[in-house]
Amino acid sequence: MSAGYKLVRCVINGREEEAMVDVRSSLTDMLRNHFHLTSVKKGCEVGECGACNVLIDGEAFNSCIYLAIWAEGKHIRTLEGLTGEDGTLSDIQQAFMEETAVQCGFCTPGFLMTAVEILESGKLYSDDELRRKLAGHLCRCTGYENIFRAVKKTMYARLGKPLKQP
Repeated sequence: MSAGYKLVRCVINGREEEAMVDVRSSLTDMLRNHFHLTSVKKGCEVGECGACNVLIDGEAFNSCIYLAIWAEGKHIRTLEGLTGEDGTLSDIQQAFMEETAVQCGFCTPGFLMTAVEILESGKLYSDDELRRKLAGHLCRCTGYENIFRAVKKTMYARLGKPLKQP
């Protein structure tokens, strides 16, 4: 194999995986092309829109500007990793459906992965803090309010707190 390629071993959605990748390839390309994880969307490809967000060791990253070779030894989660083995939706996926937080759906996987990072922190965020944490995403359908409500609702539910409606 050419010096321009490297074997990358990592854990993707709980499974140990490996792929021979071009050292210039993005994590987006590796996840889509080698593992067929098409929830990882190619949007802007410059780290501005959030459509390609995945969790790397529990932290949300724009996978379009994260080199695939940097994934060596990392634990990566994509939207495909949120659904239960029997196909059941996670609480945040269910909340997105209940709050109609999807329109065209292109931005949804990235928003969901950022929401998972927020929810797994175990913190209760104020509305302003929550909006700031979700600010790295572009939704061209202007679905922000429904997305915000879905994340807030799930955050309160996970923390066992009653959600105060305005």
